[in-house]
Amino acid sequence: MQKLFLILFLAHLLSIAILVFFLNIRGLLLGHRHHFHPRKWYLPLLTATACGGLVSFIWQWITLCNPSGAIKIAFWVSPLLTCAVGILFVLIGSAASLALGVIAVVFSIIQSLYACWVNPRFNYATRVLSVSTASPPKNTIVMVILSITIATLYSCLLVSGIGGATAVGTKIDLLFISVILISLAWSMQVLKNTLQVTVARIRYIQFVCGAEMEVQVALRDTIKHLMGSVCIGSVIVPVITIIRGLARSIKLIAGDTDEFLFSCANCYSDVASTLVCYGNRWGFVQVGVSSKGFVQASMDTWETIKTAGLEQLINSDLTGVFCFLCGIAGGAICTLVGGTWTLAIHKSYCTEVSIYAFLIGYFMCRIAMAWPQSCVSAYYFAYAENSENPRFDSTIPGRIQELQRYQA
Repeated sequence: MQKLFLILFLAHLLSIAILVFFLNIRGLLLGHRHHFHPRKWYLPLLTATACGGLVSFIWQWITLCNPSGAIKIAFWVSPLLTCAVGILFVLIGSAASLALGVIAVVFSIIQSLYACWVNPRFNYATRVLSVSTASPPKNTIVMVILSITIATLYSCLLVSGIGGATAVGTKIDLLFISVILISLAWSMQVLKNTLQVTVARIRYIQFVCGAEMEVQVALRDTIKHLMGSVCIGSVIVPVITIIRGLARSIKLIAGDTDEFLFSCANCYSDVASTLVCYGNRWGFVQVGVSSKGFVQASMDTWETIKTAGLEQLINSDLTGVFCFLCGIAGGAICTLVGGTWTLAIHKSYCTEVSIYAFLIGYFMCRIAMAWPQSCVSAYYFAYAENSENPRFDSTIPGRIQELQRYQA
């Protein structure tokens, strides 16, 4: 399966490159017949893409220098940016943009309420983020910067393909655009998770025995031996994450009611919990450490976490949410840059340019935040394996005691 998924991923990259080349040539030959305005479409979106790269660098720098400030910015500024995006979509005025605008505003309110609810957890999240990311190998930052640069260039390539399809605008072009967006999602996930596997391995060794592994060696081993598992995990984890999120939402809405509409809430939640055992982001640590297949690594990691009694602590940890909100904030900034520019010069392009800008900004910021997320994952996994290791301080035991007091 690992070899199969790796071959599929490489074949998909080649196919996308050929498709983009074909769409660009066809767009140049036929675009003038459909009154397509390249400057009014490409310039705002390419600027938003460059902005996404810049915001990714800024997120990385803030998280490294000031973890507490990074967490507060992510939780309090992200709702404001999401609300601003909602207002932008409302100003566009089309039916689709109005629907997107309402969704964005509602989501911004939910983000604000969630930030108020989890505010007491900020101190612990800051402590874990600070401890797990302290003293990173200097080449780690270089590797992340290189990854963001690759993501920016790849996004520009795909933007050119989407532009070529938009220039002609037939029904088949909608399919081409959908294929390119799926390629964007999978490629960015693979790039992000390659970082996660590499950095998690380096940090795990550092936490367990205090030794430093060469970044170049870890990255070479990941690319040479583990890319199949990374490709598999890049498909499985987003799907299971969505299923689990829906299960949590349904269970929260259902509460203790026995109404028919929510009669399967507990069953759905149990299914989602079972799926998590077979595919979770913690599995990337085990992939890097032991070179296991992704599914087996996920199962072993989750069993280790449960045996150590850290399941509740990990479920309440804010690091994953923090990285997600960083992506949302980055996507919102790119949307505002590309969307407002397009709104001013060519309103009919505004909705699609804003959507593309958001997706590109979101994925690039998630790549930038892969290294702190993998550091935290390695920290928890190393502690779960041996909580008596003298290299660990009282951060995790202190939090476990707090949770036990709250339950009592």
